[in-house]
Amino acid sequence: MKQKMFADAALAVGTGQGAATKTTISAKFAKFRELGLLAVIVLICIGVQIRNPSFLTWENINDIAANTAILSILSVGMMLVIITRGIDLSIGATLALSGMIAALTVKAHPGLHPLAALLLGFAVGLACGIVIGFLVAKVGILPIIATLGMMNVFRGLTYEASGGKWVSAHQMPDSFKQIATGSLLGINNLIVIAVVIYAVAYYFVSHTRTGRQVYAVGSNPESAEISGIKTKRILWLVYTIMGGLTGLAGVLWVSKFASAQGDTASGYELSVIAACVLGGVSIAGGSGKISGIILGAVLLGILNNALPMINVSPFWQNWIQGMIILAAVVFNALVKRGIDRNNLMRRKI
Repeated sequence: MKQKMFADAALAVGTGQGAATKTTISAKFAKFRELGLLAVIVLICIGVQIRNPSFLTWENINDIAANTAILSILSVGMMLVIITRGIDLSIGATLALSGMIAALTVKAHPGLHPLAALLLGFAVGLACGIVIGFLVAKVGILPIIATLGMMNVFRGLTYEASGGKWVSAHQMPDSFKQIATGSLLGINNLIVIAVVIYAVAYYFVSHTRTGRQVYAVGSNPESAEISGIKTKRILWLVYTIMGGLTGLAGVLWVSKFASAQGDTASGYELSVIAACVLGGVSIAGGSGKISGIILGAVLLGILNNALPMINVSPFWQNWIQGMIILAAVVFNALVKRGIDRNNLMRRKI
């Protein structure tokens, strides 16, 4: 009974439901941060629309949403990883490997059902995530070291599987390419898949005990362990989820661009991490919201679409995105400092 009481207390702290004061302060800062991010998005849209009236057309908005879908899917998994104080630098290589294997399979078997291709990519990514989770949770290797090492392993396997060659559009059946280009009720399939994943993720982190345990492990791993939470199992789980989502994204990526290459999505993990940071996910662990990472991914998607439309140089595009990300990191640090200062002052009182 005592162990259960301690576990519930740890979960309450991990999800921000411990002390009422801490909850109120954190909620206010989180709401302010998300409203600020939404305001930035609105201002950017208005500014770009003034410069280029074709920006806010339905066709362009649909393109932005479709182009942001894969980034959004990966951001869900990365959020869970970062909440547990981890990081995954291997997702670009995992995406390439799963996409390549799916592409080679449909090339050899053109009649393969698209759903089977999706499941194949998901299974490959899941296996990659299980391996990384084992190294982090069971072996005890630091996440940045484990994922950096496996990034090279997965990238090498991709080149080995393909023999260093590409799988191009004409080698893929139309049914496979329609996974990403098709639509359901007039909505692009990528957007539909992303919405479903976000809905499942929201339910997981908000309404399940395991989801609350993820936050508890990130908030205070030692207390979570003492209270009876199996921290190693949670760590293994989040990296496995990250791998599965990356495998799914790999198939969607190859289907969308109709091309599978050895260097596919090279460096893409940085964009995913940036979306999480912009969305308010704390690198220190323990905090992050689904609504935040949606806004972070949307902001990056809008920037990628808007800056070329107003003829901003590619060099300045990188500079602008980098400055926005840096500003978000500084802001999150100031927010955390403010929360800690207020909690300290109230404890003294």
